[in-house]
Amino acid sequence: MKKNPSEEDITLYTFKLEDTWLPYLTPKDDEFYQQWQLKYPKLILREAGSVPEALHKEVQEAFLTLHKHGCFFRDLVRIQGKDLLTPVSRVLIGNPGCTYKYLNTRLFTVPWPVKGASPKYDEAGVAAACQTFLRLNDHLQMETLQALEELACKEKSNIDAVPVCIGPDFPRVGMGSFDGQDELDMKNRAAYNVTLLNFMDPQKMPYLKEEPYFGMGKMAVSWHHDENLVERSAVAVYNYSCEGPEEESEDDPQLEGRDPDTWHVGFKISWDIETPGLAIPLHQGDCYFMLDDLNATHQHCVLAGLPPRFSSTHRVAECSTGTLDYILQRCQLALQNVRNEADNGDVSLKSFEPAVLKQGEEIHNEVEFEWLRQYWFQGNRYRKCTDWWCQPITQLEDLWKKMEGMTNAVLHEARREGVPVEQRNEILTAILASLTTRQNLRREWHARCQSRIARTLPVDQKPECRPYWEKDDPSMPLPFDLTDIVSELRAEYQSAINTVLPAGICGLKFASQIRCSHVIANVGIQMMGQGRWVFISFDLPL
Repeated sequence: MKKNPSEEDITLYTFKLEDTWLPYLTPKDDEFYQQWQLKYPKLILREAGSVPEALHKEVQEAFLTLHKHGCFFRDLVRIQGKDLLTPVSRVLIGNPGCTYKYLNTRLFTVPWPVKGASPKYDEAGVAAACQTFLRLNDHLQMETLQALEELACKEKSNIDAVPVCIGPDFPRVGMGSFDGQDELDMKNRAAYNVTLLNFMDPQKMPYLKEEPYFGMGKMAVSWHHDENLVERSAVAVYNYSCEGPEEESEDDPQLEGRDPDTWHVGFKISWDIETPGLAIPLHQGDCYFMLDDLNATHQHCVLAGLPPRFSSTHRVAECSTGTLDYILQRCQLALQNVRNEADNGDVSLKSFEPAVLKQGEEIHNEVEFEWLRQYWFQGNRYRKCTDWWCQPITQLEDLWKKMEGMTNAVLHEARREGVPVEQRNEILTAILASLTTRQNLRREWHARCQSRIARTLPVDQKPECRPYWEKDDPSMPLPFDLTDIVSELRAEYQSAINTVLPAGICGLKFASQIRCSHVIANVGIQMMGQGRWVFISFDLPL
């Protein structure tokens, strides 16, 4: 598990960095391999010779093919409330229907042709490239299993004999010494279901950040843990640095530390200012592996060299809530509450039970903000490679529109004359938080699509605010802007649960009577004067 640093840790960390760089090691340093073995034993490097030459050739051609067809895109990510364009261009390839989320951005796979799937591609070259990365995935899975076996043998024997940098002639152990459960666990931790391909040409980047702690030079990717992975799963990275420009680097070649012309991956132990970091040079065709909990206990960065570079980063993405099958099942769960749907789109519901309504509105938000808006915020980029997602997204839009009708039916019921006060309060309690969240997120996504940085993107990558409709659109049961509706509901909610009661009446009894005690975060009781009046105040979703 990742350790969350305290304010004291952060203050100490910052204080000690004010006047000096932290130490780091490269292969030029005598203690480099010793420190790697002692402090970074779950980081493994396989030199290029460990990969068959034919596979090298196919992979490198596949990178260039995807780049030629314009399949790499810079992502407009969200960090601490700000939209930033990544310096690295990316494309996600993997199991059909899978997604991978990082920095509040959901990427959708260009499917590779796994058994039983027949994805269609826009170009034959793109199809061949996806097939190649599936073959690379198979190879890296085997290499990862080998590395995990070696690590397990090392830990069981309590020895430091297994080298962390392994050439092609290193003898391999077999699975024979592991029982069935251990073998299954290892296979699960190496069951890569996606690869995130990266590309960057440093010569075309006007500005790259300097590494802030060790003085390692310019970074292509800042210090981070990889997100959204199965716990303790491995990450495997294939490196392809292209032929660079002939001119020499402007940096001093005698400079201590890493060679600025060569791409490196940097590693450090999280929140440790004593252990030296590592800067490991990456040569064409090298692969490195982050095993077990290394990604949780350490951070890594990518240090830019001179030539353009591709990489293929194979991961076991945590997909319990990130597959097409998952979100379709969630939609069907919400729509089970539909009794009838008229030709004009009006919906009648089977139940107005608070738990059913709350679940339906939460799923409504999930499909809108975790799927539809994420997909359309990336423009039409995926059509450059495949049309695989077109039909599923259309299907999700249709299901989402039915949920708009469900929300409209709930609001009609809450406003209907003759509905008992208690039942109206239950309905308001069940839906108000979700509708407030929906309004806030619609406003945020709409603003993101209109931002200055979004307008600079090429036409096929420009964010699209979708779903979006005008106020008088007859095909939609509710307005896009829910401000008035939320204000109305909040006023009714406020009047229902803020009251002045005479002494002797229990506030919690009142709360249970309107069935909203589960949303009460605070109850403030203030005794006022000798009349012993009690004022009960509830924190409301805003």
